[in-house]
Amino acid sequence: MGYEVIEQQAAEMEMPVYLYMRIASQRALKLTAELNFSYHEPEEVVRLFSELIGRPVGEGFCLFPPFYTDYGQNITIGKNVFINTSCHFQDQGGITIGDGALIGHNVVLATLNHDPDPANRSALIPAPIVIGKNVWIGANATVTPGVTIGDGAIIAAGAVVTRDVAANTVVGGVPARFVKSL
Repeated sequence: MGYEVIEQQAAEMEMPVYLYMRIASQRALKLTAELNFSYHEPEEVVRLFSELIGRPVGEGFCLFPPFYTDYGQNITIGKNVFINTSCHFQDQGGITIGDGALIGHNVVLATLNHDPDPANRSALIPAPIVIGKNVWIGANATVTPGVTIGDGAIIAAGAVVTRDVAANTVVGGVPARFVKSL
């Protein structure tokens, strides 16, 4: 799933992608406002998040709001995933989070870039983020478009991940670099 789905949905509605995304973003803003601005029992958080992403989350899912997304419908969540407070998921390019993943405070998952050519700067270049099973992403980390994080990896707090991360390794820094194997 990803940007191709967005393009297809826009075509089915016979409207330009940018207009479709404005409408879809308003839906996401409405649902995240409902999620973020009052207390909800855990079951209600699961219900609201499932509505936001358009499918049920995996069993054992836990989210501590607030949570922010620009679209929501390109997020896939495995079982026993924990997302801590104040995370930002730009999911137009697609985000997949594997079973047992732990996402720390203020993590940013960004799936869109802009064309580096100033004449085409407004063009969006989507690329999915795939997070493997039992991954731990520390607080304030940023994962950029097109990155795959292997099973069991650890992303250190504050890291900026710009390339794939091998399974069972620790990366940290800006840009993130290999620290050690687990």
